[in-house]
Amino acid sequence: MCGIAGIISSNARNYQEEIRKMTDALVHRGPDSSHYEFYENATLGHRRLSIIDLSDNGKQPMFSNTKNECIVLNGEIYGYQDIKRQYAEYPYHGGSDTEVILAMYQRKQENLIHDLPGMFAFAIWDEQKQQLFCARDRFGEKPFYYAIGKNNEFIFASEIKAILASGLIQPKVSSQALSHYLQYGYVSSQQSIYSNIYTLPPAHQLIWKDGKFTISRYYSLPAKDRVISLSDAKEEFLYLLKNAVKKQLIADVEVGSFLSGGLDSSSVVALVDEFLPHQTTISFGYDHKDNELKYAKEIADKYKTNHIEVHEKKSDLVTSLLKISPFFDEPFADASFIPHYEICRAARKNLTVVLSGDVGDELFGGYHFYTVENKLKQHFSYKNIIAQFGLKLYQQIKPTSFLSRKNGEFSSIMDFHLNDVRNAFNKKERDLLGVSSDYLQTYSFNPNPDSLNDIMRVDLENYVPANMMVKSDRMAMANSLEVRTPFLDLDFAEFCIQLPDQLKLNDNNDKIILREAMGSYWTETIRKRHKQGFGLGVKSWFAEENLMNFSNDLLKDPNHKVFNFIDFKAAQNFLDKDERHWNLLQLALWADNNKAML
Repeated sequence: MCGIAGIISSNARNYQEEIRKMTDALVHRGPDSSHYEFYENATLGHRRLSIIDLSDNGKQPMFSNTKNECIVLNGEIYGYQDIKRQYAEYPYHGGSDTEVILAMYQRKQENLIHDLPGMFAFAIWDEQKQQLFCARDRFGEKPFYYAIGKNNEFIFASEIKAILASGLIQPKVSSQALSHYLQYGYVSSQQSIYSNIYTLPPAHQLIWKDGKFTISRYYSLPAKDRVISLSDAKEEFLYLLKNAVKKQLIADVEVGSFLSGGLDSSSVVALVDEFLPHQTTISFGYDHKDNELKYAKEIADKYKTNHIEVHEKKSDLVTSLLKISPFFDEPFADASFIPHYEICRAARKNLTVVLSGDVGDELFGGYHFYTVENKLKQHFSYKNIIAQFGLKLYQQIKPTSFLSRKNGEFSSIMDFHLNDVRNAFNKKERDLLGVSSDYLQTYSFNPNPDSLNDIMRVDLENYVPANMMVKSDRMAMANSLEVRTPFLDLDFAEFCIQLPDQLKLNDNNDKIILREAMGSYWTETIRKRHKQGFGLGVKSWFAEENLMNFSNDLLKDPNHKVFNFIDFKAAQNFLDKDERHWNLLQLALWADNNKAML
């Protein structure tokens, strides 16, 4: 895992100071070494966290055998040894996965992207073509940002802070991105918080040539569900997941596993045991009665892991926020980033690479609101105008059920999902705050508003890359730790995406396919478990005097930078120690962290 950066401009050697500042800003992503390479019209920079081929043969920027191509890569190419054998004609210099991409490029040029597995963000400079080819992985595990500098330079980097460190651009806040943040608590996967700094969306490639660039999608989620029996699905599920875990265990350093004691992480740990007995597992829990440490220990004992428990007292939140929030570069309101940072910090004391059970809920139907949406769809009032009219009349006399009310409020389960689930500020409230711009996310498929599986697909293209993978990448990289996600192995993820929703959930159970395929690998207690949140809720956090004082310092001051973007008086009406209050606090903290730029 690493940090990448580059500047494409004539007389590129004149940008030595800028590229150094950019890579210095990424030191947390790659503390092992820093390197730059220069062509006449391109400079590439890299910060290295050594995972595969720890020798100098694995260092980047990496030239091809002809020196015509040079690559910087952030990520891991899983199964790269098999790919290497398919491109045996290339004269490999070392044993890294990075060099495999150069071999693929020489034979297939940009078409290599269709055959490239793993998590990645990379850029290849082709000296003969005077062209830059960039791409980002299919599910947005690794970040890629770019901008056009004041002298028409093309600038790219793993994080926004590196682009800003170049000094070549003055950022401007995007009202659309701000609106998306206020609604959902994170910035969309297809934009950044700044209107003049862009993110390359997941599953897209970018080609820069002759001062212009083009962006295109190279991968779309499978849009149709399969017809398959539960017995056949169980067999294929287990085969593909074992293969995914096996591929992601390859490294020249020890690989451990996060273990929460939930179904997903317990499954990963169980399958790792088949290839790597006595693995190291790490669990995190706040010292309160509802933490999950006891469940994690059950699995750790079952598989005789080298188990590390991180007991965290509810420490001073303000200190944690001030320390952690600058790693995001954008406003980010998922409160679980604090415990996530702490478990990554603890893991890094013993490990450089960790497997995670992330994205199981989106692939197997694990969230409670998916079950609610399933019930909404089955309710007699769903899309029944006459029934809804009658219920509206009836509720004037007597309260109606939650399902009846929500079916009256929203046109479909997709409408409910997008405008009620995980929403902080609705349209009316955003207008009151003075943020009237809206952002409409695009998808690689045409979502069916009545499809539960399409709701999960929407989450895979929006929530997963924009929230879950941002949190995972930034918190891990803040601690120079690489986190791998076996559930996002392409073959396994595609299989799960296409499973009919009745193999994922029904009125009585969630994650049906996972429970059926993996149940025998768990303990009896784990088999009976349902989803539990990570850490404590923000309502309990606002009970702390320090946090409220901090909030008052930022949000009660009409001269604070954040009120250049939202209305001060309106904001005062939303300081109720709830999710909206937390959302505004993180926005103000982001503005505070970046006040020199804003």
